[in-house]
Amino acid sequence: MLKEIFEQPKTIENALRGRIDLDESTPKFGGLNMSISELRSVDRIVIAACGTSWHAGLIGEYLFEEFAHIRTEVDYASEFRYRNPPLDKNPLVLVITQSGETADTLAGLRESRRRGHKVLALCNVVGSTIAREADGGIYLHAGPEIGVASTKAFTSQVAVLTLFALFMGRIRMLSNQRGSQMLRALEGIPAQVQSILSRDLEIKEIALRYAHCEDFFFLGRQYNFPVALEGALKLKEISYIHAEGYPSAEMKHGPIAMIDEKTPTVFVIPSDAVYEKAYSNLEEIKARKGPVIAIATEENTRIRSKADDVIFIPRTLDPLYPLLAVLPLQLLAYHIAVARGCDVDKPRNLAKSVTVE
Repeated sequence: MLKEIFEQPKTIENALRGRIDLDESTPKFGGLNMSISELRSVDRIVIAACGTSWHAGLIGEYLFEEFAHIRTEVDYASEFRYRNPPLDKNPLVLVITQSGETADTLAGLRESRRRGHKVLALCNVVGSTIAREADGGIYLHAGPEIGVASTKAFTSQVAVLTLFALFMGRIRMLSNQRGSQMLRALEGIPAQVQSILSRDLEIKEIALRYAHCEDFFFLGRQYNFPVALEGALKLKEISYIHAEGYPSAEMKHGPIAMIDEKTPTVFVIPSDAVYEKAYSNLEEIKARKGPVIAIATEENTRIRSKADDVIFIPRTLDPLYPLLAVLPLQLLAYHIAVARGCDVDKPRNLAKSVTVE
């Protein structure tokens, strides 16, 4: 798992390689098997995925709605396969899977195609069942992922979703200037990821201070809400600690009753458009004596006065923070699990690819 976490500067770079056209300020893809006219006519995107891939899909929902103004919904593949949702005239079903063999995702793909809907797959394994049966798709190029808890596949999925959302925006209404700005920022992400990984020892020290805790909350807003969900899942998967992810403002609608001195909160709070709102939510946690680990943007000196521990990430554009903010969460989960004597590569009760319902 640690090896795959540290491969992410390269795997993100591989996901972007050959897909960025700065002259036209647009991404480009070779395997979509849909014409520009077909893609432009899409009036709704439905994303079906499981586990970590579902969290990537939630980020995709924000991306498609912001950059392409396409109504998007994300469903667990296990639920999607049994629903009978009314779909628009030109829906696009997007299935996301690392292995390409996930049983529920495959069933959702087959049901969608049976109804005549176009299905594209975001997949890591070349020649897998889902890759073969989809109408088209985009490979992640993350390389084999052996660790059961997905790390590098998640960031590759988010990188590819970002590219595809920008592509859909550029053929519809997204300006040349905004497209260029996003693509140039994306190109800088691998180096920024490397800078976060260089702080591994610092993150390990923080992790060891909380390895004895039995309950965690993970909070984030907007693009970073799915990151909070992913951070909680990673901790649950490999350390067997109870952890929950929430939108930051949702805490006061019930879960804040659980906050006390023994329940740390990992707060994803970069300096983005909703920073002040998120900071107010953080203060609510501290007012109830809850320990806070903040994932904050570099040069944010204000956060140290409130958070017990801070892990800094580089500044980037708001939609790209998930690619950076998830790294400290992966490392926190890893070091806490190792400290508790858990087998991080083969967690109990889990399989790398879920091929049964």
